[in-house]
Amino acid sequence: MMSPTKWFARTLTVLAILLAGPALMAACTSQASQGWRNTDRSSAGIAPPPQDAAEAIVQVYSARAYGWRGYFAVHTWIATKAQNATTYVVHDVTGWGYQAVRSRPGAPDTAWYGNQPTLLSDLRGGEAAAAIPKILKAVESYPYPTSYTAWPGPNSNTFVSWVIRQVPELKVALPNTAIGKDYLADGIVAETPSGSGYQLSLKGYVGVLASVREGVELNVLGLSIGIDPLALAIKLPGIGHVGLLDPWTNNGSDLDAALP
Repeated sequence: MMSPTKWFARTLTVLAILLAGPALMAACTSQASQGWRNTDRSSAGIAPPPQDAAEAIVQVYSARAYGWRGYFAVHTWIATKAQNATTYVVHDVTGWGYQAVRSRPGAPDTAWYGNQPTLLSDLRGGEAAAAIPKILKAVESYPYPTSYTAWPGPNSNTFVSWVIRQVPELKVALPNTAIGKDYLADGIVAETPSGSGYQLSLKGYVGVLASVREGVELNVLGLSIGIDPLALAIKLPGIGHVGLLDPWTNNGSDLDAALP
């Protein structure tokens, strides 16, 4: 039997490993000197203007969370534009106000309070048109419409993960820094958001994930560490995805094509 001293020492070692990434992020970035009212919320110019794209569009974005939370996690959201629509509709969850879920017209690719967005998924045309009614239905049926808990969930990443699981067209691998994505609404076992594997999670506190698209992740206290063989990458708490290939679409390396 392990002595209390050894158990305590090993626990501290594990915590130190998990917190090393967020500590490095805090040392190397300045996440939060500005008040939120003065931070950048302009468009990054990733999404086409609706007047220039008649086709249906669905996009999923992430950006570092505001303030000190950004050392640990990203915020994610979904944007939809029906065919011939003159505006996008942005769907996300925030921690202010009684109604946590928001769906409102707006630019899909704005900075998240000073932090530039990353495009995780981009559907166009018929595939997007088929996905939009399912997305709207999933938004309406989200189990926690008035609840927000930054850690371990339900939060903005729980919401996006839920919607993705309800929409087969969205085969999105969320970043390991999307704390809350592993907070499962139904039970402790579920398909991964990409639909290419499975995960076990005890309300986001501890869990394990294995899939073709996401790779392998170990989640401890909301912080995930893992490997992504498809993208030749490792996943580090706080830091995120570090590898030779970009697993998302905005830098031209769409690994979804490699899935069966």
